[in-house]
Amino acid sequence: MAVKILIRRKVPENKARQMIPLFREMRTLANEQPGYITGETMRNLEKPDEFLVISTWETSDDWKQWEQSDERQQIQSKIDALLGGKTDYEIFHYGFAE
Repeated sequence: MAVKILIRRKVPENKARQMIPLFREMRTLANEQPGYITGETMRNLEKPDEFLVISTWETSDDWKQWEQSDERQQIQSKIDALLGGKTDYEIFHYGFAE
């Protein structure tokens, strides 16, 4: 069953230009991963430092493999260094069944 991954980040305005290429690199690599379906990145209109990424994966295992991969971890560590903290992740599945 497909799952949605919600990734929330607070990006200080002075770091946004440095962050955008990292977001693009992450999306490009995610597109090549088994189980990746789609993704989108949104910016909060009322809080412009807040970004929300929603990606869809065939299974939670597909997401977990990508999340733990070395190539993703390398980019994520650069993102966390710019943010000065950790990124928040949430995994959701459709409906009421697992």
